Amino acid sequence: MPSAEGNLTWVAASERPDLLAPTVAAALDHVPGVRVAPIDATLADTAAFCEAYDVAPEASANCVVVEARRGEETTLAAVMVLATDRADINRVVRKHLGARKISFADQAKAQELTGMQQGGITPVGLPAGWPVLVDEAVVAAGPVVIGAGVRGAKLLLDGASLAELPMAQVIALAVR
Repeated sequence: MPSAEGNLTWVAASERPDLLAPTVAAALDHVPGVRVAPIDATLADTAAFCEAYDVAPEASANCVVVEARRGEETTLAAVMVLATDRADINRVVRKHLGARKISFADQAKAQELTGMQQGGITPVGLPAGWPVLVDEAVVAAGPVVIGAGVRGAKLLLDGASLAELPMAQVIALAVR
């Protein structure tokens, strides 16, 4: 039966910094009890990952980077939702960030600014000042799998610990 741990071998993330993007490794103090597991980088995308590693989609959370604009001001933010949900970017997230326009951030720009690989971007270790919007279902989910900053690994942590990250805000932002 699929679970958050699936069929992966998890170890304390502090024991395997080689499996993490450097920015993620540097931010581990913000997420107690986080574990990491290596995966096949070609299976990093959520659906393929969950199927290959027997991880329940409702125990997997996705992180997307958005770019919100109002006049000359631009805000980059991370948005976390369960893999079974879809973030309401155009209404809830845009309004919460006080933006007139919002879009998904350019992949190359997101990689450059975060120091993380596309498909592995995670809220752990994001640049200072970036809002991290966490859907309340992620916080309530218990153990969840998220990116490790690289495509070849995943993190396992309690969804509630994401609410403790710097700049984290828990809101109802998913369309179910």
